[in-house]
Amino acid sequence: MKPELARLVAGHICIHACMAGTRMAAPLLALEQGHSAAAVGVLMALFALTQVFLALPAGRFADRHGLKRPLALSVIVAVTGAGLAAVWPVFPVLCLAALMTGGATGAASIALQRHVGRAAHGTTELKRVFSWLAIGPAMSNFIGPFTAGLLIDHAGYRAALGLMAALPLATWFWVRRTRELPPATPFVNPTGQRAWDLLREPMMRRLMLVNWFLSSCWDVHTFVLPVLGHERGLSASVIGTILGVFALAAATIRVLLPLIAAHLQEWAVIATAMAGTALVFAVYPLLDSPWAMGFSSVLLGLLLGSVQPMVMSMLHQITPEHRHGEALGLRLVFINASSVLMPMLFGTAGAVVGVASVFWFVGAAVAGGTRAAWLRRPRV
Repeated sequence: MKPELARLVAGHICIHACMAGTRMAAPLLALEQGHSAAAVGVLMALFALTQVFLALPAGRFADRHGLKRPLALSVIVAVTGAGLAAVWPVFPVLCLAALMTGGATGAASIALQRHVGRAAHGTTELKRVFSWLAIGPAMSNFIGPFTAGLLIDHAGYRAALGLMAALPLATWFWVRRTRELPPATPFVNPTGQRAWDLLREPMMRRLMLVNWFLSSCWDVHTFVLPVLGHERGLSASVIGTILGVFALAAATIRVLLPLIAAHLQEWAVIATAMAGTALVFAVYPLLDSPWAMGFSSVLLGLLLGSVQPMVMSMLHQITPEHRHGEALGLRLVFINASSVLMPMLFGTAGAVVGVASVFWFVGAAVAGGTRAAWLRRPRV
């Protein structure tokens, strides 16, 4: 990995870990304060709500201003959100922290993804650089929940949220010396273009569909596992560790992907991940042992961790260069609209019919969508 890319990955880890740790600590605190699973579902949904409305403007902002300005604003917002939760750890402020840390992380991710995608040359290098960059969220999903869980058990929720507020500052430390790329040559379109016009391309529609399926699986695991662990009396450290090994497995597969990128077909990887995830979801709710849950979490991390680099590679191949930021924003709109609605749906369903049914329903939906990933595989 080149030094500049390594710094970008480190920056991605730090700001994403802020959100991941807050996303683990906030629902546990809400449950401890006596809030219902449905209320926790609303809280979890707020981590994605800001990104639904800001993703497209953030993408256009990155297309105009490059990398550093969007990242600087994201760091300020993330520090403020998590810091407020550390000072006033009450439910309304936790909701505000969810909005701020989620929105900041989404905007930062768009700017980083756009930058490394434009700097890459050729399809193989696209898969490689996005595999390296995707290590950021995977590692942060280990670092954030694991450290937050340890601090919750040994120093309390305020200490955990305080550390989350400090993490984004390291993002700016790593990224501040990155060289900006020259602006892309704009495409002149007298009739005007909107981001939604990108969906006229059949490949883009299919890519958004399968990305939505698999991001829903990530949401299920992130939301339902703390509720399931709380029901079974697991400590915050154990829950954080199970979430952490999931993220560690996702990071591991993303480390391996650049080594074999030239031999991978994007849609084959995506379809295999969908089929495997459906199988894991079928057995996950039946497990009682933290060790068995941890093993299933590792399998799930390996499967879901392989998807994002393939999706990002495809996205940059089928989108004009001057609209990469818009396309990345459009992707975030889709997956975060799902992340807003799904936790509320999961919370309501979990309260009515139990959290196990949530795993089985989503697993069945993903299994049904697997065939679509294999049909008419494109040549790109």
